[in-house]
Amino acid sequence: MAHGLGGTKDSGLEPFAEALADGGLDVLAFDYRGFGSSGGEPRQRVDLAGQVEDYRAALAAAASLPGVDPSRRVLWGVSLAGGHVLTAASGRDDVAAVVALTPLVDGLAAGRLAARHHPPSALLRSTAAGVRSRVGRPVMMPVVARPGELGALTLPGQLEAYTALAGPTWSNEVDARIGLELGRHRPVRHAAGVRAPLLVQIADFDRSAPPHAAAKAAERGRAEVRHYPCDHFDVWPGRDWFGPVVEHQLHFLRRHLTTSDRGRMPADTASQ
Repeated sequence: MAHGLGGTKDSGLEPFAEALADGGLDVLAFDYRGFGSSGGEPRQRVDLAGQVEDYRAALAAAASLPGVDPSRRVLWGVSLAGGHVLTAASGRDDVAAVVALTPLVDGLAAGRLAARHHPPSALLRSTAAGVRSRVGRPVMMPVVARPGELGALTLPGQLEAYTALAGPTWSNEVDARIGLELGRHRPVRHAAGVRAPLLVQIADFDRSAPPHAAAKAAERGRAEVRHYPCDHFDVWPGRDWFGPVVEHQLHFLRRHLTTSDRGRMPADTASQ
């Protein structure tokens, strides 16, 4: 389990982990390289390929933990990480299930969606910051800011929603070059290679991760799909749709992990 853009494991993931642990699963939540409690340099730079490798490393680490059945490992991701789990699981036979919550699976589609909701001047400012960061010294910008300010997420309500989740290791800054790199980010292409049962949970009014792109990935991945009449942050702890989202995840995982050949999910396990 890992976070989305600029997020850390202490920023809203714990309630998901606790709910899944209460349902009988062990949970391994981790921070990407350069973020939160993880090491690595440079700090606060979103390395898209590196984050997928971090998922694969976490998958391997989980297999070595006491009491873990390597044949029943699950990849769970939200937002940007919802695309990462498709890439990390593609082509593998040792993943038992995949959960992609409000996944960002197509950077080009996300760019078009951003153009609908932001004035051109705002997009030009973030693009210019990204260019400066790529050709010179790193340029940092806020992960989330108020409308009209420079930032990765600046739609009305996003600053309040994101900062309400913020944990002690979270820092409201990210290397601005991510805005340039997201255009080439298309984990939707890997969805057809996911062999494990796949759950895709879509916020139908998502202003950050295009819901139509998530639906396309779900179709390619032959996924079970759940829809919620809400925006991107409304599935998080403290919001209206957190409960149904977790309930659907548990229902999905119980069906696919509790089988005659795999044995039953343990009824009482601790969160890692």
